[in-house]
Amino acid sequence: MRSAAARGVLAARRIEDRFAALAAQGRAGLVTFVTAGDPDLPTSASILSALARAGADIIELGMPFSDPMADGPAVQASSQRALKAGQTLAKTLDLVRGWRADDDTTPIVLMGYFNPIYIYGVERFIADALAAQVDGLIVVDLPPEEDDELCVPALRAGLNFIRLATPTTDAKRLTAVLENTSGFVYYVSITGITGAAAPNPDRVRAAVSRIKQHTPLPVAVGFGIKTAEDAARIAAAADAVVIGSALVETVREHLDANGRPTDQTVVAMRDKVAMFAAAVRGQTRGASTVAGGHQPLSGERL
Repeated sequence: MRSAAARGVLAARRIEDRFAALAAQGRAGLVTFVTAGDPDLPTSASILSALARAGADIIELGMPFSDPMADGPAVQASSQRALKAGQTLAKTLDLVRGWRADDDTTPIVLMGYFNPIYIYGVERFIADALAAQVDGLIVVDLPPEEDDELCVPALRAGLNFIRLATPTTDAKRLTAVLENTSGFVYYVSITGITGAAAPNPDRVRAAVSRIKQHTPLPVAVGFGIKTAEDAARIAAAADAVVIGSALVETVREHLDANGRPTDQTVVAMRDKVAMFAAAVRGQTRGASTVAGGHQPLSGERL
């Protein structure tokens, strides 16, 4: 069994290695978001196992929370379904642990809110996340000013801490956002909640280019990407494309009248991910998205 230090090193490397492989292939990655325990734990485990096989390059696994303020109706509903089915943070970590026994290469990032982690206990959470071989965290309600709460301890342990940048992130704020970011930068391509209007590819390309002037980290783009065409356009401008609401909606659409999974729930998710994977893999990234180097920050917003 690996030591905690060894698990930390491995967690820090999986995301880096995956983006290096994607760069070598000259394509963007596909990041898929699903909610742990949605619509129930056994079905969630089957969905999780199907994602990488269907073409997901990185998995974001939502930690269900009763008040997901940054999420739109589709993700909120998925969280409520999971909580109703009895999902807890401990069960989410167990879910990852079981899945990791069959997949030692696909990076997995836990995404959610600080309250469940705080209740669980920060030290305990970090230790258990490493033991489950989680690769990174996205905690949307912890700003840089509160890095000592979770971000810094997680980084010291070897977990990546992934930050969000938005169209309203100005130059001064971007400096703070990037300071303790690792793994990749998550660019929220639209203002508002998840599942909103489709992003503008030209604006995304310009924003990604500006972010990459100030960090060597890859930039993944999410929010509002609903169709294969959307995904293909964003894949030409970013290092990775994040699909979330479209996937959790697929779960909802393939439940029975009582909200229980059917024999099509996992199949539909597999097919939807495969569709997005084909769209993303069919695009070559533009040269502007791979330009590195740090430049002086301007006052321009993203």
